[in-house]
Amino acid sequence: MKQILFSGMIGLVLSLLGTPALIKLLARHGYGQYIRDDGPKAHHSKKGTPTMGGIAFILATLIAYFATKAIVGAAPRVSGLLVLFLMAGLGLVGFLDDYIKVVKRRSLGLRAKAKLAGQSIVGLGFAILALEFKDSRGITPASMHLSFTQDFGWSIGPVLFVIFAYFMIAAMSNGVNLTDGLDGLATGASVLVFGAYTFICVWEYNQSCANVITATAKCYEVRDPLDLAVVAAGLMGSCFGFLWWNTSPAKIFMGDTGSLALGGALAGLAICSRTELLLALLGGLFVIITLSVIIQVGSFRLTGKRVFKMAPLQHHFELKGWSEVLIVVRFWIIQGLCVAVGLGLFYAGWMTN
Repeated sequence: MKQILFSGMIGLVLSLLGTPALIKLLARHGYGQYIRDDGPKAHHSKKGTPTMGGIAFILATLIAYFATKAIVGAAPRVSGLLVLFLMAGLGLVGFLDDYIKVVKRRSLGLRAKAKLAGQSIVGLGFAILALEFKDSRGITPASMHLSFTQDFGWSIGPVLFVIFAYFMIAAMSNGVNLTDGLDGLATGASVLVFGAYTFICVWEYNQSCANVITATAKCYEVRDPLDLAVVAAGLMGSCFGFLWWNTSPAKIFMGDTGSLALGGALAGLAICSRTELLLALLGGLFVIITLSVIIQVGSFRLTGKRVFKMAPLQHHFELKGWSEVLIVVRFWIIQGLCVAVGLGLFYAGWMTN
């Protein structure tokens, strides 16, 4: 378990100390946040705040993972590398989007087709590769079985799995992106979910079917659960360090660079830990905020009326007069409850298996 402690601490320290250096670098070049004119008026004061801050915790996580492996003398495992590939790949797509917004001064960033193409290449690449690389027991990083706390008994086949995995990746990356509208909201919520996945993957490692002692009906057929825990711990520590600078009043924003990367990492951890459907509960806040946008758009197109004052949901409460800090703290509480219920169901699934 030293790997988990090393990864979390290295990620925390690097992000905590590296983010202010990134803030100075971005500010020096004038890479500031673009603010929508139709958004809450209070956000206009944030114009020019350095963005693309996701660079800090992406690099911190990557360094934390590989430094941990070097310290303990362990080889990187395929599952961890695939999740890091998904995180970094989507982070690169987000970086290009942010770069065009703040440097090229094009408010919409990447063209829709270009952004979709980038997400598709990374997402589909991850899904296809995750079905390869069998270990000595024939277990691949991902499974063609759908899963809640463990795999169901029937397979959906490789084609449907790739489509389903791509949908998950797109949904979570865009969900985190929509949530990233208030100082620290998406970062703090992500810390909670990565903490949950650290626990889940440690539990799966301790109850792995690869361990002869625990090879019972309750064991988990997951490849590289310890490596997944190392990645999750690194992400949790890195996001914690970034939150120090991202909380209200934010000195830096994660931008699409960070939000797409975090969403991809969450989806990758869920797929490789065989908890795909459980992610909808563990990341409940992201789901709720995404649904608010779907409801708003659907209602307006069908009836010409809006359900909320503004979507995503956090801006609805801003326009109702709630302070930004109040919204963030209450939404963190909602996310914490989602994580608590999700972990409870995960443990209940093991007890009743």
